Amino acid sequence: MIPNITAARETRPKVKRVYKIVTVGDEGGRFRVLLDGKPVYTPLRKAVATPRRALAEALAAEWDAQNPHIEPENMPLTRLVSTHLDRVAPDRGKLIDELMKYADADLLCYRVASPADLKARQDALWQPVLDWLAGEAGISLRTAAGLMPLAQPPEAVAALRRALESLDDEKLTGLQATAAIANSLALSLALVHGRLSAAEVFAAASLDETFQMEKWGEDELALGRRLIIEADLLAIGEYLRLLKLS
Repeated sequence: MIPNITAARETRPKVKRVYKIVTVGDEGGRFRVLLDGKPVYTPLRKAVATPRRALAEALAAEWDAQNPHIEPENMPLTRLVSTHLDRVAPDRGKLIDELMKYADADLLCYRVASPADLKARQDALWQPVLDWLAGEAGISLRTAAGLMPLAQPPEAVAALRRALESLDDEKLTGLQATAAIANSLALSLALVHGRLSAAEVFAAASLDETFQMEKWGEDELALGRRLIIEADLLAIGEYLRLLKLS
C-alpha cells in the first residue's frame, strides 16, 4: 500500500475535480484512462495509455481517488506512466547516457572507514547487492572508503550499459525513477529484477541517514523527506508489480 504523504510535500495550488466518472477504455489492446469519456493526457499531450490492463485500472483508481481536488503528488503511477510516454520511449538512448553518470558514483561503492558500526552495517546491507550484480550480470563494481572519486573498470561500465539497454521502456522507467532517489544503479537494478523489494531499497538507500538519526535524534524536516522518499520507492515497486500482472 502506498502511503498518503500530502502533508509532507510542498503546498501547491489545487485544481478542483470536475469529472464525475473514471473508466478504462480498450482501444485495440491499449487501455486508456477516461474522465467522463475523455482521455487523460501527459504533460506533453500524449494520451495516458498502456497495453497492461492491471496498470490502467490502477491509474484509473488514482484519478477516481482525487476528491475534491486533483493532487498530482498523490498519483505516482500516473507520473511514472507519463514519464514513460513523454521521456523514456521517445529518447531512451539519451536517458541511458544520463543514467550511466551513476556508474562512478554509485552509493553502494562508497563506504566509510569509521565509525566501525556504520561500516559494518554498510558492508552487511550493501555488499550482497554488489555480489548479486557481479554474479547475475557480470558487473563487478569496486568499492572504496571515503568520498574520493572512484573510477570503475571499463568492463564493469560496459556491462552496466548492457544491463540498462536490455530493459524494456517500462522497466527502464522504473529504474530511472529509482536511481534518481537512491543514487545507485545497483539498487535500481536489484529492484527492477526483484532481488530487493522497494522497502529493502529504501532501507539500503537511507542507511547512512538512519544511522545518524539513531545517533543524534530525529529531525522533523528529515522525517518528512524520508516519508516522501519511502512513498516514491513503494510506488515504483507497485508500478513494477503491476507490469508483471498484465
